[in-house]
Order: sequence, then C-alpha cells, then structure tokens
Amino acid sequence: MTSAPLAARLSIPSGPLFFPVTAFGPDGILDLDTFRTHVRQGVEAGAAAVFACCGTGEFHALTPEEFQACVAAAVEETAGRVPVVAGAGYGTALAVRYARLAEEAGADGLLAMPPYLVVAGQEGLLRHYSELADATALEIIVYQRDNAVFTPATVVALARHPKILGLKDGLGDLDLLQRTISAVRAEGLTDFLYFNGLPTAELTGLAYRGIGVGLYSSAVFCFVPDIALAFHTALRTGDDATANRLLDGFYRPLVELRNEGRGYAVSLVKAGVRLTGLDVGEVRPPLHEPTDEHVKRLAGIVERGRALLTETGDQA
Repeated sequence: MTSAPLAARLSIPSGPLFFPVTAFGPDGILDLDTFRTHVRQGVEAGAAAVFACCGTGEFHALTPEEFQACVAAAVEETAGRVPVVAGAGYGTALAVRYARLAEEAGADGLLAMPPYLVVAGQEGLLRHYSELADATALEIIVYQRDNAVFTPATVVALARHPKILGLKDGLGDLDLLQRTISAVRAEGLTDFLYFNGLPTAELTGLAYRGIGVGLYSSAVFCFVPDIALAFHTALRTGDDATANRLLDGFYRPLVELRNEGRGYAVSLVKAGVRLTGLDVGEVRPPLHEPTDEHVKRLAGIVERGRALLTETGDQA
C-alpha cells in the first residue's frame, strides 16, 4: 500500500484498469499461483490498476478467506507499481467485513458492489455506503448498477464523504449520469471521479468520453491486452478512426457473442484467458461455461482483432 491518494493514482491512468479473473484448479479450489501469474502478466502488459475480486473476479463466489488470499496475492505481485482495489459487497455488515479483510491484505482501495438482493431507498443506500466508508482507512469507489441506482442528490452526498472518491456507472443511463456530473460539479466537488463500468466498457467508450468520462473497466484486457491497450490509446488521444475500426471489427462482435449467454460477461472472459494458454479454470456455479462453438467464435474474434492491429499499424 502506497501513501499516495488512490484518487490521484487513478485520475489519469497510463493504461486500462485491469479486472483479473480468479483462477481455480480442476477441483474448483482456488489456484493462487495461476492467479499471481495472471496479475503479474497484466501489470507487465501495462495495466494502470488491478481491481481484484470484483465482478470479473467472481467476488460473489469467493469465501472471505479466499477473498483475502487473492487480494494479498495481488498486492504482493503488483509490489506497489500500480494500485490494488478490492471488491466489497453484500449487506453492510458483510461489506464492512470484506473491507477490513482487504485493508489487512494491503489493498489501496475498495470497489463497493451493490447490496445483496434488496432494493433500498436513497436514504438507506447513503447510509450503507457511508458506514462502509467509515469502517476502514481505504478510499472507495461506489458501483452503480442493478439495485443500487442513485439520484444526483445522493451522489452529491456521497461525494462529500472524504473517503468516497468516485462513482462507477454500470447502469448506462447517460442522461442520469450527465445530470449527476453536473450536480456534483455545481457543488464544487471537482475531484470526484467517474468510471464507465458497463460490461465490455470499450463499446460505449466514445459515448462516455462525450460527457467527460474517460475512465473505464476493461475485462478484455484480461485476455487480449494488446487490443485493449490499442483501444485505450486511441480513446485517450482522440484517434477515433482506430477506435471505430476496433469497435466494428472486434468489440461489437464480442459483445454480440457475449449477449448470447447469461453470465458470459465473466465466463466468456475466463474462456478468453484460457485461450492465451493460462489455465485459470472454469467459473463457479451458478455461472456456467460457454459452449464449445462459442469459444471457437471467440477465438475467431480475437484473431480478427489482432489482424486489425496490424492494419492500423500499416496505416500509421
């Protein structure tokens, strides 16, 4: 854990935000050695941060002991080169427990997942995330999606908390997000960060950039870091021609395939990592593995994406 504020380390990332999968052996048991390799390869490939045990990392399927072991392994493998942010979720008491486990493991911050099952009002959501933020010294990114959707006024209240640094948007309502950004800015809270947290966030990267949101999570970086880095550079530098080539030839077909199976936002990514030669195992139930035909299609999409990188280089 570094003394530099997490917000400062995330505000202008040099590469994609890396959400590693969690590796399991053939027996379904946590495989820390392979997980370490996966994290190390991602950092060496140019990740700007490691978000361990979050959605892509099957937070929902990990025991507290497995969670802490993975976070500690990620912290050790990054060795301070990039920040490590850990997931935390469920009800308030369990979220606080996971937060404290992450703090003990050396994490730099938390991604606060939506509460489990219940659909709470704004007052309850504000209390939940405030109590979570008060529980440790870690800075927190609040994740908006599913049953945790905030009014602009609630986000203003969250942004006033000294340890809540940003909002990750997995809802995709750009009208609501723009009003939220405006409301927070009008209160002078200009350091608050916003992240595009939609599955395969690159697909909507240009739209989010249009309202000033350049930070995003990249599950694609798990298995094709070269493509993810090329897109990240294109988005950051305004090279929309390259971004659109990758959107048309790689990201759109990938998302269309992802949409053919429930849970594919995780299991298809994990299959992609296995295609690279790193056996991170299968997803745990209730998620299921992609079909063989879908994995073959994924391999073809990856091949096409890499061919686009060559074409882009030829045109440079």
